[in-house]
Amino acid sequence: MDLTQGTREQKVARAKKMMLWFGIISMVMMFAGLTSAYVVSKNRPDWISGFDLPPALYWSTLVIIISSLTFILAKRSVEKDNRRNATLFLLATLVLGIVFVVLQFQSFAEIISAGYYFTGSESTVTTSFIYVVVLVHLAHLVAGLIVLLVVIYNHFKQRYHSGQMLGMELGATFWHFLDVLWVYLFLFLYFFR
Repeated sequence: MDLTQGTREQKVARAKKMMLWFGIISMVMMFAGLTSAYVVSKNRPDWISGFDLPPALYWSTLVIIISSLTFILAKRSVEKDNRRNATLFLLATLVLGIVFVVLQFQSFAEIISAGYYFTGSESTVTTSFIYVVVLVHLAHLVAGLIVLLVVIYNHFKQRYHSGQMLGMELGATFWHFLDVLWVYLFLFLYFFR
């Protein structure tokens, strides 16, 4: 396929999708580096073995998976030109994204209340790694929430419909990536304690 072919609109769409994928690949590489460092650090003598993940992390994982489902339903509603349902599902996705962030901070509080600290003289390399991994993902999720707010704004401005879905598709791709990334990180932290 010749990438220089097509209308200007098709070329712009391909360019935007390509830039999104470059960004996603960069994030994958960053988290691969973080998780690799985590695995290497497990051999340190000061590593805490048997560290239990707080319940809030389990709940946040469920919440972000549900948020991906609501985004899928929102996208399908737009494809069917059902604005009412699309609005409901987009707002549900936003609420679930915010709940995810709240649960992540709740998990930090649960870890601290269990006597583990992320920084300072009482911190451990184990908890510091968990803190960095979760915090970096949260930074990306804030970007995802901003993207979601832009999608919602454009939806209310009626910029999406069955024939015009690019912004919705880009937003959904990024949101689903964040979901898959968190599930990977959660499973990684669960199985490599």
